[in-house]
Amino acid sequence: MRTRGRPRKYRIVKLDPKISHFSPRGKPGRPDEIGLKMDEFEALRLADYLDLTQKEAAKSMRISQQTFSRILRKARNLVAKGITTGSAIRIQGGQYVISSRIEPIRKEIKTI
Repeated sequence: MRTRGRPRKYRIVKLDPKISHFSPRGKPGRPDEIGLKMDEFEALRLADYLDLTQKEAAKSMRISQQTFSRILRKARNLVAKGITTGSAIRIQGGQYVISSRIEPIRKEIKTI
């Protein structure tokens, strides 16, 4: 069966997280788990850790500012839910490409 709609673009992620699973201490048994996608992790890293503007961060991930805003809002909501409910947070999945260095888009100017 064919998927409907436009295919999702790959998000540019510059760093692979060193730790992919966060689990609360002090909660007996196995806590519930919340999935945080790699693009959501990257949005949190750029906006909250590196303190970039949404426009700068969106340019870094090569997505629109509106898309970045939507990803960031969802990521913040998931992290807040994980902290308040004592759930484990696992970082994995999503459509992304890890790139440690993004080449700037250059326009060649011909000189006569």
